[in-house]
Amino acid sequence: MSAYQAEPRGPLTVRLVKAGRTKIRYRAGLLHDDGVRVVVRAPWAGAGVRDFGFVRFAPGDVFTEHYWRDRWYAVKEVRDASGLLKGWYCDVTRPAVLTGSELLVEDLDLDLWRSADGTDVRRLDEDEFAASGLARRDPEAARAATAALDELTALASTDRFTTLLT
Repeated sequence: MSAYQAEPRGPLTVRLVKAGRTKIRYRAGLLHDDGVRVVVRAPWAGAGVRDFGFVRFAPGDVFTEHYWRDRWYAVKEVRDASGLLKGWYCDVTRPAVLTGSELLVEDLDLDLWRSADGTDVRRLDEDEFAASGLARRDPEAARAATAALDELTALASTDRFTTLLT
């Protein structure tokens, strides 16, 4: 059974923090937690439609989100309301922290998109990352973030990408 088909086992709150402030907080159903990887499912939590040009996130979309306690990224499988796979949106983050029923994720600005067919792999927001000042404030975290984006880019360009999610 894929993570998309699994039934949630309990509710969590995902809190996405950026630059020390909560960017968004939303409810999600816990699908899996093996002590290293936490998988949740949630409907699109944004207000209305978000059109990136290469993909649109809209009400009815379902996100199956994979977070790791030992990796500097999160991978979000995106499907429309009918279950059709749109692709994967990947956030470069500090390792996730689950405390009680809250999953804390610190967004480090870098992102990656991989289309459903794997032909469109895009690195995103490198300008935002450079402007964030993380390299000055926390050079070690900045190196880990850029290494995570490089790792995701290499994986997203191969068929091995989906092995991250199993």
